[in-house]
Amino acid sequence: MSQTDLAAIVLAAGEGTRMRSAHPKVAHRLAGRPLLGHVLATLDDLGAGTVVVVVGPEMDAVEAIAAPRPTVTQAERRGTAHAALQAKPALPAPPGTVLILFGDTPLIRPETIRAMVEARQSAAVVVLGFRAADPTGYGRLVTDAAGDLDAIVEHRDASEAQRAIDLCNSGVMAVDGALLFPLLDRVGNDNAKGEFYLTDIIALARADGHHRCAVVEGAESEMLGINDRAQLAAAERVVQDRLRAAAMAGGVTLTDPATVTLSMDTAFGRDVTVGPFCVFGPGVRIGAGVEIKGFCHFEGCIVEDGAVLGPYSRLRPAATIGPGAHIGNFVEVKKATVEAGAKVNHLTYIGDARVGAGANVGAGTITCNYDGFGKYHTDIGAGAFIGSNTALVAPVTIGDGAIIGAGSAISDDVPADALSLTRAPQSTRQGWAARFRTHMKRLTGKA
Repeated sequence: MSQTDLAAIVLAAGEGTRMRSAHPKVAHRLAGRPLLGHVLATLDDLGAGTVVVVVGPEMDAVEAIAAPRPTVTQAERRGTAHAALQAKPALPAPPGTVLILFGDTPLIRPETIRAMVEARQSAAVVVLGFRAADPTGYGRLVTDAAGDLDAIVEHRDASEAQRAIDLCNSGVMAVDGALLFPLLDRVGNDNAKGEFYLTDIIALARADGHHRCAVVEGAESEMLGINDRAQLAAAERVVQDRLRAAAMAGGVTLTDPATVTLSMDTAFGRDVTVGPFCVFGPGVRIGAGVEIKGFCHFEGCIVEDGAVLGPYSRLRPAATIGPGAHIGNFVEVKKATVEAGAKVNHLTYIGDARVGAGANVGAGTITCNYDGFGKYHTDIGAGAFIGSNTALVAPVTIGDGAIIGAGSAISDDVPADALSLTRAPQSTRQGWAARFRTHMKRLTGKA
């Protein structure tokens, strides 16, 4: 289906009071992406044309997530049909099919929505349903002998026979664009809550003679709507399982998959190995053949082919690790490039820096990049050797092949192939330790 044949309305005006949050519900994140962002990404995968997001008053954060898509405001929250009707000015000439989705239901797969769009070609309305293990509380989809949708009955209004039906309503619909707004205009609010319900368009369509209202079934796990933190956590588990499965199908070894946390945009090359308890925040790209040992944390970084990282490595935003480089235990890299074959193996901080190809940075080294006012750059040349427990006080340049003696604090540039150290001369006093112990025993009375 072309973009001109498909539009969507995403309902995202809910306050989400059960989230107990200062942030709109649909702005909360799954795998690094806002709930609404998941729905919008699905529509992008489908190639939808105009996508209108219905927001509540003063929901600037939601509008920012939706941008550059148009938004309309539901000034009063008067039900789902009322919310969808607010999109009418943004769709003056609706296309062949209009999808209606919810910004807090982020797990529906593109292939499920695609099946709905295909079914809509021979039906006035298509409703997405699912078979619930426990249907209590859900609206039931009542179908006729041909399998077409006859009615949607809320649980509280259902008969015993209808409550035995396990085919439930997700609320998601695909509607003939020519019929949508005329149907919505006629939805009433003669019900206990005084709200305008989207589900009422089924009865209206059938009364108008549009008898073909279809049901497409999806998996129950896709239909999880998020109203509180517990449901957010449940959805995170679903998303993580999907991401891990996709990574392994793409050639990544996860030695203990359940302990690895990924983001929606995590990108792996082939033959990557990831140890247990690793976290990949947004914006991480890992090259082919990379070995990541356990307990690492990455965000906003690039790791090139053949690098080895961890255990307990942390890569912060704008870190780039070159091919074959080694980043070891308790090493943190931020806004820095570690070039091909360089090694930073132990207890080290590299920030606002370049570590040249083949350089070796000893344990306990830090780049002193911040003076309380500004950040400054450290440049370590190719093949340089930085001795353990060294402080490199930026801005400073260490030339190619230079050696820095252990325990130094370097604040001046070091030429290529030079030795530089700031260690004081060693002083040794023979017998001093034994005399000290004797004195202290006499003083304290301890044997």
